[in-house]
Amino acid sequence: MENGVLVDSSVFIHLLRRGLDPVDALREEFGTLDIVTCGAVKIEVLRGMKTPKARAHMESFLSVCQFVPSNNALWDAAIDLAWSMDRAGQVIPATDILIAVSAQRVGASVLTLDQHFAMIPRLGMAKVPDSWR
Repeated sequence: MENGVLVDSSVFIHLLRRGLDPVDALREEFGTLDIVTCGAVKIEVLRGMKTPKARAHMESFLSVCQFVPSNNALWDAAIDLAWSMDRAGQVIPATDILIAVSAQRVGASVLTLDQHFAMIPRLGMAKVPDSWR
């Protein structure tokens, strides 16, 4: 996790379902400065927040994380990855492709509970703490 960890929405959802505050859990485990996010994760996480207060809390946290901006180069990398994976018979959701190329762009590992990410070549994976399972 040399350049941080990009936390997939599956981790946020899992922690919320367990009754844990993802903000507290992630800060405790990684520290805010090591957490990376991107637009795909922000939309997946924030759209699921139940109340305006919960959304504001999560939005505040995500706003201080390192953000990987999307631009034409990121989209082109996502298109190339999706195209090559599809041709190899490994079709995964476009949002997962965007999250993966965002992590690769900054050299971050991905923290996820989603098995799709294991199929992506040259993607660093962070281990989900046992205490969160």
